[in-house]
Amino acid sequence: MPSRRSFALTLAALLAQACAGRRPPSAAGPAGPVSLDASAETYVNLVLALGQHDPDYVDAYYGPKDWAEAARRDPMPLAEVGRRATALVQALAATAAPRDPLVARRRRFLQRQAHAVAVRVRLLSGERMRFDEESEGLYGARAPIRAEAEFETALAELSQLLPGADALAARLDAFRQDFVIPPAKLELVFRTAIAEARRRTKEHIPLPEDESVTFELVTGKSWDGYNWYRGGGRSLVQVNTDLPITISHAIDVAAHESYPGHHVYNLLLEQHLVRGRGWVEFSVYPLYSPQSLLAEGSATYGVDVVFPDEATYLKDVLFPLAGLPPQRVEVYLKVEALAKTLRYADIEAARRFLDGQATREQTRDYLVRYRLLSPQQVEKFLVNTEEERTYVVNYSLGRDLVAAFTEHNGGTDDDPARRWQILRELLSSPVSPEDLRVPES
Repeated sequence: MPSRRSFALTLAALLAQACAGRRPPSAAGPAGPVSLDASAETYVNLVLALGQHDPDYVDAYYGPKDWAEAARRDPMPLAEVGRRATALVQALAATAAPRDPLVARRRRFLQRQAHAVAVRVRLLSGERMRFDEESEGLYGARAPIRAEAEFETALAELSQLLPGADALAARLDAFRQDFVIPPAKLELVFRTAIAEARRRTKEHIPLPEDESVTFELVTGKSWDGYNWYRGGGRSLVQVNTDLPITISHAIDVAAHESYPGHHVYNLLLEQHLVRGRGWVEFSVYPLYSPQSLLAEGSATYGVDVVFPDEATYLKDVLFPLAGLPPQRVEVYLKVEALAKTLRYADIEAARRFLDGQATREQTRDYLVRYRLLSPQQVEKFLVNTEEERTYVVNYSLGRDLVAAFTEHNGGTDDDPARRWQILRELLSSPVSPEDLRVPES
């Protein structure tokens, strides 16, 4: 990975570095070493072509409209998408390594993204992979295996905080009912949290004057919250209200889906790389790709960056706004912090279920025992796992990689300004999974 000094260059210095010339047409796919601009055009058109076979694949696109229209008008056979993606990976590997660190990261980003296109084609063609092989192929990451014993300390502490005769998952669910946002207050609470997250983010990250987030409450989704980036610095953020929503979720959504999360990530890529450099590969976001490791990891980590004073903000603003008891903020956050330490149980449950090591019923029991999910949450988890499969690694593992990288480069609690600087740089430049890994101490 790059040295601490090279990656920790200021954003202005990174974005001042030169890149290769303009791209020639590349509809036929690469036959040998090609320019990065030509490779980028090929890559975008392959992602759009794959999107015709996988309706959830293209999460955002704001590149040339005629490319999207061509993909719809003349669909490319799935096998041909895979063949061209593999050829693109090979062509990029045959291209001389750029001396410019930023351009070198651009080439690596294109290689990793194109490889994930080929892997996604294999999966859509019926090939089955083990959980770790699939997550490595799509996201460039394998989550560590966590034994049940690793969760026992948090479970024991939670059991002491939530005494009773019922199962711990039931006690946690009953405890959370006291912190559910009343339906009539949902929109106000979420809009307030998003506005505050935006205000704080703008103090550290320059944003376009015309950027905006539109917020909606929806039902009937397998996810809890979603950001739909529309281009031009505009996003639609939706929150699913199928299940009761606790108060801390408002902060999670405000940071994760909007500021400094997905909305800011997409608009910075558009502003600095698409418009500023003409790097067209960043005008498309394929969901099942290494890009999601940074997108989800930085968005999850962003909660801690933008709301380091979560307890105070909840107590002074959101609890009163929702009509909840402010005097219980501390115990509420202590319980939630312990529950978050169980998040790797999500990955373990999905790994065992998808690898055939656990039945659906065994997976339900595992999630209730070690993740403390309610029956309704378990069912949503299983539906989402069947739909998204190994995508779950991007949240916990991605968050921990971003956090470790940030702290390794000086972004600690003692230097919050540095933490914001590193986050801004990560969100504004080409980043592959290996760029986030730090040397083991």
